[in-house]
Amino acid sequence: MRVRACGVCRTDLHLVDGELPPSRANVIPGHQIVGVVDALGPNVVDLALGERLGVPWLGGSCGVCRFCRQGRENLCDRPTFTGWTRDGGFADTVIARAEFCIRLPEDLSDIEAAPLLCAGLIGFRAWRMTGEAQPGLNLGLYGFGAAAHLLAQLARHHGQQVHAFTRPGDIAAQALARQLGCTWAGGSDERPSQPLDAAIIFAPDGALVPRALEAVVKGGVVVCGGIHMSDIPSFSYDLLWGERRLVSVANLTRQDALDYFPLAAAAGVRSQVAVYPLLQANQALLDLRQGAFTGAAVLLP
Repeated sequence: MRVRACGVCRTDLHLVDGELPPSRANVIPGHQIVGVVDALGPNVVDLALGERLGVPWLGGSCGVCRFCRQGRENLCDRPTFTGWTRDGGFADTVIARAEFCIRLPEDLSDIEAAPLLCAGLIGFRAWRMTGEAQPGLNLGLYGFGAAAHLLAQLARHHGQQVHAFTRPGDIAAQALARQLGCTWAGGSDERPSQPLDAAIIFAPDGALVPRALEAVVKGGVVVCGGIHMSDIPSFSYDLLWGERRLVSVANLTRQDALDYFPLAAAAGVRSQVAVYPLLQANQALLDLRQGAFTGAAVLLP
């Protein structure tokens, strides 16, 4: 495939920083790829040259392990991951398994579509673990970056009250949250304006886990949405008691994409994007680490 755009994800930063052990030397990061088909393998029969597709994080699954047979390919015992175990989209071309590519809505530009392929999908999968589209639910989002700013739009469309937690003092991210209709926006060191029914933690900060548990009501759920998180500090059992649940999200499935894109289109979900040329990939990663932009970042070859 010829790469037309590739989103920059915190997972790419975890790989570059060594928090995710590289599977081999010189692997190319990037797993939110929008591209067009330049060549087809001999057994590919349902795609066409020139067709625009998305290439997500899950690059392949074995299809035969217990998890694949149960329809949980995101937990496959022998998976491949775009930009981690196989070369990704911080490049001008990429090779992908045809059956794991995603057809994209025509009304989304390349730049708009790229962040939806991971930030959008992983946020959606985490949202499902909170009970999905329950009108009136008070939802807290810790770390208001690429995933959270997309999910906030979907949750608001379904009548939920969204509370956005940013880095302390991040006025720009808090302003974006309010612009997108969030009920409350403040620092992650603050208490929300009302108790939460559920919370999703996108920031890789383990110290947020007890804070989120403290903020949710009895019977509530806290979902950890990242692939890497710093150590979770010890906390009183009282924070977990009352049938509160602490769960994690791992990867995504092809069915997630089939379910998500129509819902996102109906909700009018759009990415706020900082665009970088491919040659400035290192600067984009540095800006992500420092929180220098709001929303998502996309590389253009």
